[in-house]
Amino acid sequence: MIPARAVEAASKSSSAQATPVVFVVDDDVSVRESLEAMIRFAGLRAETFACAQDFLGRTRAMVPNCLVLDVSLPDLSGLDLQNLIASERTDMPIIFITGYGDVPMTVRAMKAGAAEFLTKPFDDQVLLDAIRHALERSRVALTEEAGIRSIRDRYASLSRREREVMALVVSGLLNKQVGAELGISEITVKVHRRHVMRKMDARSLPELVNIAGRLTQSTHGREG
Repeated sequence: MIPARAVEAASKSSSAQATPVVFVVDDDVSVRESLEAMIRFAGLRAETFACAQDFLGRTRAMVPNCLVLDVSLPDLSGLDLQNLIASERTDMPIIFITGYGDVPMTVRAMKAGAAEFLTKPFDDQVLLDAIRHALERSRVALTEEAGIRSIRDRYASLSRREREVMALVVSGLLNKQVGAELGISEITVKVHRRHVMRKMDARSLPELVNIAGRLTQSTHGREG
């Protein structure tokens, strides 16, 4: 069997290192064409959309990506689109572009997690720098997401008793205390503990504690 650590590394590499894509949503065809040409000239892949609904019909990209988004659109506004996708596409930083930005609008966009807010006309290099920074953020987010997904899969492979043992072990209890808590022998605890360490791909107790912490944080994040 291939070690979980190797599978996780391969998963991270395949998604995070894949060719990134820059999405552009702007109702002005000349702007779309200009941005697409600039992005392609910089060696990046571009996909353009005339409105928010067209973009929403596109399946989520599992490669590093970002969204260059016009504030003013014919259906949903850019800010409304941001609200719709903020919780679902955390790996896709948004760069707003607008011809009439004001302070309240900028503050609202940035508070909601926008990576940048640029007012037209802007220098091409400024936008390209923002795109490259956003793609790096996306790459980091995808790598973290792949790691969390691997941890959840490993945790799902644990039996009910193994999960109970894991919870008590990472809380700081000794094997003897875990046994007393669960009404089982210390030897049985040691057996379950070995299984937990192997299935969770943890080489030490501190690493298991770290894994459990990441699992808890990801669970709370999904509930929030």
